[in-house]
Amino acid sequence: MGIRTKLDYMNFFIGLNMGNSASLMSFVNNEKMVLKHKLRNKEINKEIILEGIKILEELTSEIRENGEKRILEKYSK
Repeated sequence: MGIRTKLDYMNFFIGLNMGNSASLMSFVNNEKMVLKHKLRNKEINKEIILEGIKILEELTSEIRENGEKRILEKYSK
């Protein structure tokens, strides 16, 4: 898994350039769902997947506390 930090996730989201088609919160929730599904695979490193889920949970908290616009501005710098 190449994404190891909140900044990595934000750069990935910003790089997708989805405009208004998907909110940041939707993206984060979708990524968490994908990682949780990957946990079912017995042949992968679950520690890395759990680390990704933790990072996404932290992003979720930041978004709830500060709003999507402020988080996008913070990580776009």
